[in-house]
Order: sequence, then structure tokens, then C-alpha cells
Amino acid sequence: MKIKICGLTTILETTYVNESQADFAGMVLFFPKSKRNITISQARILIEHLNPEIQKVAVVVSPTLSQIRTIEEAGFDYIQIHGELPLDLLEQIHLPVLKAFNVSDMNRYEEYRSFSQVAGYVWDAQEPGSGKVFDWNLAKSLPRDDKLWLLAGGLNPDNVASAIKALQPDGVDVSSGVEYDNAPGKDPEKIRRFVTSVRAVTD
Repeated sequence: MKIKICGLTTILETTYVNESQADFAGMVLFFPKSKRNITISQARILIEHLNPEIQKVAVVVSPTLSQIRTIEEAGFDYIQIHGELPLDLLEQIHLPVLKAFNVSDMNRYEEYRSFSQVAGYVWDAQEPGSGKVFDWNLAKSLPRDDKLWLLAGGLNPDNVASAIKALQPDGVDVSSGVEYDNAPGKDPEKIRRFVTSVRAVTD
């Protein structure tokens, strides 16, 4: 079971992710509306502090080709794209793409499945990063293929085991669910509990 910890903003948080032995680390770019948004310069620094075996994921919303090229040059392993992704733009991307879907656009899933650039899918809530869970039954009926299938949207240490049992994803993706309740940033204890919960149900 793959584990992705998303929304990193500080070097300290990279140490938590390194200690957790997560498979993926996500960073939000070019999206000022997010409190987790960082600059490409900050992202380069965080990449340097992450263990080499952890896959680095740039998380963006409806990116331009110029933004994609900047990401490709920064040292990321994947690009996760929410929102609009025209198929002609998809064909020009040189990194493996994780196409994110939420409750409102799951019907577009079939459009992207045949593209070799798409390495996997992220199933998220209506408002990504909100910490809200969506109805997992909406994703249950979707046809599966051999590409990576990541479940996101409101996961936390207390519900991730139930989510895995319900949907049997290839991996789980968490951001707000491992953050402090009353302060900004990732909580190392919640990260530890999240990873422990995942491993307990999948090992």
C-alpha cells in the first residue's frame, strides 16, 4: 500500500516524511488560494531534503505549459493535476501524470485512461485539501486498470483503515488529516499514527 503525504511547506516537515518512510511527498505549486502553496524555489529546497527513494509530486490546478516546464526542471518525479487538463497539453508533458478527480468530474475518467502519460489517478473530495470525505461508493463502481489508484479526500489516522477496506486502493493520500488542529503545519504524531493505521491493515 503506497502512502502519499501531501502539502509539505517546510524542511521540518520533510524530516517527518523521511521518518515515516512514505512513498510519495506532495507539494502545492502555482495555487495561491491554498495555504499550503509554496514557490518553486522553496520546492527545490524541500526536494533536496527528502530521501531519494521518496517520489516527489508537484500538485497543481489547471497548469499552463510554462508552469509544467518549470516543474519538470525542478526535480519532481510526478505531476498531479487537478482541474482542467486539455488532452493536447497532456501529450506535451514529460513527467508521469497523476490525474486528480473529485466528485464533480469523475465522469471524465474515461477520457484520460488511454494516455500513456497518465500513470495513475487521485480520487479526491469536492474541495481538495478541505479535509472533507466524499462518498466512497462513487468511486467503487469505476472500472480499474493497471495504473496507480490513489484515494484522497478527508483521510486521517482514524478513518484510513476503513477507507482501505472499502475501496482497496493502491495507495492513500493525506494532507489536512495529518496537520495540527489549532496551528499550521504537519503533526509528526498524526503522521506516525496514519502510517501505523495503513500498515496495520495492509501488512
